[in-house]
Amino acid sequence: MEVSGKIKWIDEVKTYGSNGFRKREVVVTTEEQYPQHILIEFVQDKCDLLNSYQVGQNVKIGINLRGREWVNPQGETKYFNSVQGWRIDAAEGAPPQEMPPMPPPSAFEPAEGDANEVDDDLPF
Repeated sequence: MEVSGKIKWIDEVKTYGSNGFRKREVVVTTEEQYPQHILIEFVQDKCDLLNSYQVGQNVKIGINLRGREWVNPQGETKYFNSVQGWRIDAAEGAPPQEMPPMPPPSAFEPAEGDANEVDDDLPF
């Protein structure tokens, strides 16, 4: 699956536990009729993928949906979902650059030959 949009926020790398588990979060705002702010987490070595991206940049992120079950001390079962990124690319559909201005007609040279000459080489 993929999420495309503009980076709204990038967090710093955070380390948890004695094993050194690393996590870094990014929020991407989708560009649709009702924009969504999607929190995507990158874990372990994937955290470094965000180093070359900045807030405001259009990106396309490859994601996996993750879900887990947890039973609290009272015996109630709870379910949690997360969106985990595994790839990020600059979006190819970046806004097009403005067209250069058209040169004035005087910048063009006239075609060679007689303007009244008719070319009869047409096959029809």
